[in-house]
Amino acid sequence: MFFELNEEHLAVQQAARDFAQMELKSGVIERDSKMQYPTEQVRKMAELGFFGMMLPEEYGGGGMDTLSYVLAMEEISKVDSSCSVIMSVQNSLVSWGIEKFGTEEQKAKYLPKLASGEWIGAFCLSEPEAGSDATSQRTTAVDMGDYYLLNGTKNWITNGGTSKLHIVMAQTHPEKGHRGINALLVETDWDGVVIGAKEDKLGIRASDTHSIMYTDVKVPKANRIGEDGFGFKFAMKTLEGGRIGIASQALGIAGGAYELALEYSKERKSFGKPISQHQAIAFKLADMATDIEAAKLLVYRSAWMKDQGMDYSTASSMAKLFASEVAMKHTVEAVQIHGGYGYVKEYHVERLMRDAKITQIYEGTSEVQRIVISRAILEGQLYQPMFSNGMMEKA
Repeated sequence: MFFELNEEHLAVQQAARDFAQMELKSGVIERDSKMQYPTEQVRKMAELGFFGMMLPEEYGGGGMDTLSYVLAMEEISKVDSSCSVIMSVQNSLVSWGIEKFGTEEQKAKYLPKLASGEWIGAFCLSEPEAGSDATSQRTTAVDMGDYYLLNGTKNWITNGGTSKLHIVMAQTHPEKGHRGINALLVETDWDGVVIGAKEDKLGIRASDTHSIMYTDVKVPKANRIGEDGFGFKFAMKTLEGGRIGIASQALGIAGGAYELALEYSKERKSFGKPISQHQAIAFKLADMATDIEAAKLLVYRSAWMKDQGMDYSTASSMAKLFASEVAMKHTVEAVQIHGGYGYVKEYHVERLMRDAKITQIYEGTSEVQRIVISRAILEGQLYQPMFSNGMMEKA
């Protein structure tokens, strides 16, 4: 096993860190407070190639591996989770889903626009009565011959107000249950697409989260992804990779809080010495560093498994579950280390604490991840002998 990053990975990591520290940090508090969409920052992210990292070069992408994407997500999330979630949806859910399962015509039409940032995409699965139970789709796509007639409402849609392209999951054959769901590519300037008001959220406040209403939208059959009834499977496979993105976001949030807490603890003095020299604080830092390192190994491993073509479903669930729990736990500790200063916006950690909470909820709650992991355990898919030479048996 090798745990060192190669030169390309290190270059991506440094580029993302420099961008986050120099371009994102200065206005992040104001954007959060005003719920101001980071238009200029998104434009610069696109120019640097952060929106098409894993796409093939033929579609304008960077042709990078998943680990490169994770490293960039981690560094950007240390500073601005609103920007990183825009990046996550663009890469993990929209672009990857089309590149993996779309037709050549769909790829040629949409991927270059997504890779360049000319178009922002959105993944439309959740509904007012279909959150964790994604099988309960009430949005309908009635087969009209040459097109589908799309009607329904989607909730909690990241990039909902700025996106030019939606991937919409809708029920075509109710009698077939989840096997009757289709995934449709919907352009937002088509008649019948209405964007609801921006949600006033606890965290990631600068990202635009909206409800989307579809009323008699005509979607050409050519814009269906995969075979008839493939939509639910498409959504689940796409979310498996999306969880790696959110796990890396959680890892970055935790890492950002740790870095701020460590720096503050070395500067702040009490009883004649820096508070980092008091065991109560030193032990908090030790726990933070250990948990973040453990989360990092889970996240990086899931990215590596994806790049190797292995089944990474359980690995991505474990990474997201653990990293999101670590983010929530240790952003709270970072606030505690800052004391009263941690309770005000100027010191960033209260924002990171608010941002951390969503990582336990979107793209599959922590409870859903435990269902996925426990099912794998009970079906015997985890903890099989790792060595072919019988070491496990001899032990």
